[in-house]
Amino acid sequence: MDIETLRKKHPDHWRRATALRMLAIDAVQAANSGHPGMPMGMADVATVLFSKHLKFDARHPDWADRDRFILSAGHGSMLLYGLLHLTGSPDMTIDEVRNFRQWGAKTAGHPEYGHAKGIETTTGPLGQGIANSVGFAIAEEALRARFGQRIVDHRTWVIAGDGCLMEGISQEAIGLAGMQKLSRLVVLWDNNNISIDGKISLSDVTDQKARFAASGWTVLSCDGHDPDDIDRALTAARAASGPVLVDCKTHIGFGSPKKQDSAGAHGSPLGAEEIAVVREIYGWDYPPFVIPSEIKAEWEAIGSRGSAAREDWEARLAALSTARRAEFERVMRREAPRKLSAVIRALKKQASEAGPKVATRKASEMVLEVVNPTMPETMGGSADLTGSNNTLTGDLGIFGPTNRKGRYIHFGIREHGMAAAMNGMVLHGGLRPYGGTFLCFTDYARGSMRLSALMGAPTVYVMTHDSIGLGEDGPTHQPVEHLAICRATPNTWVFRPADVVETAEAWELALTSASTPSVLALSRQNLPTVRKAHTAKNLSAQGGYVLAEATGKRQAILMATGSEVEIALKAREMLEAEGIGTRVVSMPCMELFAAQPEAYRKKVLPAGPVRIAIEAGVRQGWDRWLLGERGREAKAAFVGMEGFGASAPAPRLYHEFGITAEATVAKVKALL
Repeated sequence: MDIETLRKKHPDHWRRATALRMLAIDAVQAANSGHPGMPMGMADVATVLFSKHLKFDARHPDWADRDRFILSAGHGSMLLYGLLHLTGSPDMTIDEVRNFRQWGAKTAGHPEYGHAKGIETTTGPLGQGIANSVGFAIAEEALRARFGQRIVDHRTWVIAGDGCLMEGISQEAIGLAGMQKLSRLVVLWDNNNISIDGKISLSDVTDQKARFAASGWTVLSCDGHDPDDIDRALTAARAASGPVLVDCKTHIGFGSPKKQDSAGAHGSPLGAEEIAVVREIYGWDYPPFVIPSEIKAEWEAIGSRGSAAREDWEARLAALSTARRAEFERVMRREAPRKLSAVIRALKKQASEAGPKVATRKASEMVLEVVNPTMPETMGGSADLTGSNNTLTGDLGIFGPTNRKGRYIHFGIREHGMAAAMNGMVLHGGLRPYGGTFLCFTDYARGSMRLSALMGAPTVYVMTHDSIGLGEDGPTHQPVEHLAICRATPNTWVFRPADVVETAEAWELALTSASTPSVLALSRQNLPTVRKAHTAKNLSAQGGYVLAEATGKRQAILMATGSEVEIALKAREMLEAEGIGTRVVSMPCMELFAAQPEAYRKKVLPAGPVRIAIEAGVRQGWDRWLLGERGREAKAAFVGMEGFGASAPAPRLYHEFGITAEATVAKVKALL
């Protein structure tokens, strides 16, 4: 539908949609940075969605049973900010809109979770939003099954662009959603046929509608500039029995004579001269950032349209039993049950006394066997490595179209999609997801793992087969650089526990984290119990601690993680036998150790003794503890990997690469 017809047939809609367009145009121009074309093109779809279909209350943007709106095409962030401002969301003032992309503003260049209520997830890296939405929809299904439809009954709506659909993660997401028959998930495709380089045909010939249909989605279409046709399609989408794609055919930069339907509208301001022409075409006679009071009132009425539904929901929640209401509120707050710490302590005591020799992936399973019955909000899964990751416990059941009470998801070989979906579950609220694959394949999940950290989403990544210790599968599967990569990511806890006790402590920290994701790097090979004296205190919470003290004058400090703690303890025995006093420090989490007070770190790593770090990975990350923190290069060394691994049994690999107690002893003596 062209502008002249749209203005004539739908004058009220046109005014509201134009207000949305102009906020985007003016904000991008003021910032001299941004993407005006997408909001100009999708304003009609967004206006119909918010006016007639989205269940929300703008004054209460964190209402638990609201529909979730995800702007996967995050470059069009001003569309979201404009919607939040116009509908009356308290966080999104006109000053925030004016300060688009400026220091300290909630209106970041791409939507960032936590900056303002109503921003459901951080988007911008294309494909992440649509993949997050699968997790949001899974969370809605799971919580509806647990608490009932009177408490949980909402949809997830997504606006995605051509770029989102070209990213490989989109196929992982839509394949999973189609298999799961997620009937409360609707993706609105901004089909404008333009990317930064130009026409989509420059790089892609995919029949997107056929792709979605082949993945089990219902596919609908509409004229993205015809309010009646949009309404028809969205109404049909709500009645579908599975996930829905709505192909919304739009014009990027709608109404701009020079930039409509071109890459010129994608990533730069229209320019003052073109904006003046567009204002005339739109019939918008108001200065930048000025919204006439009657149009703002119409939008605020849309924003309050869901207030009655929210009040009814609050009454239903209040009518629940005290215990059931408290449980719903607890899981939505991401608050662990009080008895979790007692369960963890009991397992630690049992492990210290029994001294099992098991792989830490098995130790993780042992922890989950007591945690999952204690925390009904956990949702486990694996990227087709369930038997290797040890992530499925007997009480969970499989989540699927016929069992929404199941708490385990077979993600298939979709590491990136799994990670993004888990982020969506965390952000939705009510679930504590964890998912497994091999540590080496964090490479495939990296984009979403980074966003976990950026958003402060405490997603748990169970990464097994954490070193050359996995053996015969060889260097394609043996991680050497991956611990360093994970540790280099801000706001990420990387745990590499040495035994059952440290594994239990790591899980307790991961499941009680409020805003930090965790990576649990777990061994394939069996490891002895090294924490033989039970302590109620979570020592791993300190990041590093003295595991074994020197019996005489302290001359050496051996630092190690995971499977190499055993090597450090053996080296200590050899050194002590020769009269060289040796302390062993277990370092299950460098990030937590770095966060400890200086006095504690100084106590664990005092000046004087030589220092050796032992880890079956690359050295990056260790120099702070070897050379800094009162250490010095002349008295420090590293026992670990300098390149890739090889295919052979694990003991042979450790010998060939020199990661042994004997090599450690030799380095200590050389430094002394």
